[in-house]
Amino acid sequence: MRTLKIIEHISLDGVIQHSAMTATSPTATGPRPIGPPAGRDAVMAAHGERFDLLLGRRTYDIWSGFWPKAPSSPLADRLNAATKYIATHRPESLEWGPFEGLGPDLVEGVRRIKWQDGPGLILSGSSTLTSTLLEHGLADDAVLIVSPVLLGTGKRFFAEGTPAHAFELVSTTTTPTGVILTTYKVVGPLKAA
Repeated sequence: MRTLKIIEHISLDGVIQHSAMTATSPTATGPRPIGPPAGRDAVMAAHGERFDLLLGRRTYDIWSGFWPKAPSSPLADRLNAATKYIATHRPESLEWGPFEGLGPDLVEGVRRIKWQDGPGLILSGSSTLTSTLLEHGLADDAVLIVSPVLLGTGKRFFAEGTPAHAFELVSTTTTPTGVILTTYKVVGPLKAA
């Protein structure tokens, strides 16, 4: 069974997408003043050597406009090689591959691919999927890449109505630019005291 890891670039105030970020930038899904080389190494380690991607359609569209044309780098090469599992009603319009639509039932589609053999799955961007994955017990880990900025407004990591959950701290790394990478294990629904 594959594991599913949520990796999210996030501001101190919980914003993962801000209106000032352009849709043609790989940073469109969140702040990323990571800094070389320790920050890049930590982000690469969080992703792992080999992985597949779970993406919502908007994130797929943003990334497919950038990563296939990006210069070769360890991250670009891994993202381009990964199979992209996309939550979409229009799989016939997908071009950046390899790819596969999740089908009409998101939860069943994710369960199906988690039970297949293959590398771990990474959800990045696509915050609307996060609540559903947590609600149905499909997420195993969460890596928050917290940038030392306040954005004030924008799309938040956890949407209003996300079910209450408990997380267990696995590790924390700080980069020279003040970015903090924190890995949590998803424990499950928060139990009432």
